[in-house]
Amino acid sequence: MSRGFQRQPIFLDDKDRLHFLELLEGMVERYNVVLHAYVLMPNHYHLLLQTPHANASRALHWLNTGYSVWFNRHHGRTGALFQARYKSVLIEGEGDWAFSCSVYVHLNPVRIQALGLDKQGQALENAGVVPEESEKLIRMRLEQLRGFVWSSYRAYTGVAEAPGWLMCGTLLARTGSKEPHDVYRHHMEARLGAVESPDDETFLSAPVVGSAEFLAQAGGRRLKALPATGSALPWRRLLPFEAVVKGVEELKGEEWASFVNRHGDWGRDLAFYMGRRRCGLTMKELGDVAGVSFVAVGKSVSRMERRLSENPGLREQFAALEKILDSEIIALQN
Repeated sequence: MSRGFQRQPIFLDDKDRLHFLELLEGMVERYNVVLHAYVLMPNHYHLLLQTPHANASRALHWLNTGYSVWFNRHHGRTGALFQARYKSVLIEGEGDWAFSCSVYVHLNPVRIQALGLDKQGQALENAGVVPEESEKLIRMRLEQLRGFVWSSYRAYTGVAEAPGWLMCGTLLARTGSKEPHDVYRHHMEARLGAVESPDDETFLSAPVVGSAEFLAQAGGRRLKALPATGSALPWRRLLPFEAVVKGVEELKGEEWASFVNRHGDWGRDLAFYMGRRRCGLTMKELGDVAGVSFVAVGKSVSRMERRLSENPGLREQFAALEKILDSEIIALQN
């Protein structure tokens, strides 16, 4: 999480929030992190990140610096935007810990004084002091939770489509239900009468959250990160182009050899576009792999960028391929 300097706002309008989400997408692509949940509050944000390369520091430095520079230019201000370095908590990926953290993240919009769920309000409710008109308050909390659009909660409940850079499936699968969106929503809304749980304060104060075994392991070792470089490109070469080709073949129901030389084919264009976007390959490298010229690759990439802005059906294929590749990334890490 990162908070505004002296608790000042870091988002002044929706344009700020939309640009921050664009940077989140860029961070996921550049540094091969997996974003499981997020929430944008007026003066701070929370992210639930999986970092296969232990590169959270590089990724969040890029995010905060890029947003701070843009924010200052956009609003004609100078000086620090964020309060010191970001704060991080290491969370065990197995079990219910990450799931519980996603719940904590998504409940942030209702933890406000106006809804009786600031720290003082939570303490009173937990002590058995029920506020007047408690049923009305719960309805207000429900409306706030369901209507808040600047978090990943609506994607988790199926109300909004999850963007390709957000991974909801991992934690939704832990509901163990064929209707995971409904189960997640019921679990969240059941917390609106007594939002605080024993784990909530842990996500704010503890450096490591998890089982006793996980805490012992985390306390006795240091995470090893790859060497720092001046370019994000090495982080993006984790995914082989063969995985992209396989994913496109799955979507098209055709083998790569049958359409790689087919001029204007959307599958070929999409594969080259993803090779640049997700594999970090140059035009020449893609041309060498596919047996075409780098000029042809460049035209394919440009054509795909234009098509994605104009063709809703193609955007659906793009989103489907993103999900296939996200699963491939996770498989490579296990």
